[in-house]
Amino acid sequence: MPATRLSQTGNYKTTYRQDQGIFSNRKELIWMVLLLAALLLAPLVTPRTMLRDFDLIMIFGIAALGLNITTGYTGLINMGQGAFMGVGAYAGVVAANALNLNLFFALLVGGLSAALIGGIVGLPSLRLKHLYLAVATLAFQEIFTWSVGHSRLLAQGGAIPAPAVSIFGIRDTFLTHNMFWYYLILPILAFLVLVWRNVLRGKHGRSLIAIRDNDRAAAAMGINPATAKLTSFMLGSFYAGVAGVLLAYFSKSVVIEDYGLDVGIKVLAMTIVGGLGSIPGSVFGPAFIIGLDRVMEQVANWLGGLNLFPSGVDVATALRPLSFGLAIMLFLMFQPHGLASWWDKLRQYVTKWPYKS
Repeated sequence: MPATRLSQTGNYKTTYRQDQGIFSNRKELIWMVLLLAALLLAPLVTPRTMLRDFDLIMIFGIAALGLNITTGYTGLINMGQGAFMGVGAYAGVVAANALNLNLFFALLVGGLSAALIGGIVGLPSLRLKHLYLAVATLAFQEIFTWSVGHSRLLAQGGAIPAPAVSIFGIRDTFLTHNMFWYYLILPILAFLVLVWRNVLRGKHGRSLIAIRDNDRAAAAMGINPATAKLTSFMLGSFYAGVAGVLLAYFSKSVVIEDYGLDVGIKVLAMTIVGGLGSIPGSVFGPAFIIGLDRVMEQVANWLGGLNLFPSGVDVATALRPLSFGLAIMLFLMFQPHGLASWWDKLRQYVTKWPYKS
């Protein structure tokens, strides 16, 4: 079979323009178009309850992608991603209620507010690394929780209702809630993924990866480590802020319990399970963790029916953190590159078999 761009299995790039392209070849572009078409048709054949999980997967996929930018691509440990989501959620919802902003302006306000705070929180990364940086971001998570809980403007952590959303005359109703947000979140996720992939192929994205590999060597090559680290924190926090605003609007209110330490740990678990430094892993991880959560609910209901535990014991509350912790431990031990490595192996197998040129 003659070699074509649709059957190539190697790197046949001969110009810098091809090397800097968003898609490596035409076949990858075609598969991406087919994937988007399948995602657009998915709500038509998906149950309403499962569609809600798809919405949450995409929202947390944006947050996981932001954490991947900071931790996966730059190597800066961040334990406060839940707090950055909360900063964006509160800033976006409060500004929308006060100034009568629409959803897209609220997303911009939330993202920029989280990016500003992320730049401030990222200052310790200029001096601290590894565990010490993790403790510093964990401290910010606690500061955020305490500040919101003692702020009258933010209802001391109580529920603040989010404004109603209407896009092109289509309103969010009870019967169409999950489908409405599916078609609203999907293009936002696709746009943010495209933006990051575009940044990644340029000098700014390469500088972040160089900092992750060896910051001293990167500085010797002319990269400013301080600028790169702060840029990573601000960009990752921007994505978290956008995800926080979407979660608040999707839940119809913003409440402190949705942005606590457990949420930050959940996003970190999603990033590790999906695969650090991988764009597809930022979606695989949330899909696995949210799917695991649903499985644990079914297991808890089954165990509850066996009368193995005293009455009043919430088995699901105990099984969820156990399953999350066990998943993180097993993936770190046996699959440190996450689900994205399985995806890469599958792609290579399909591409090279059978006997392609």
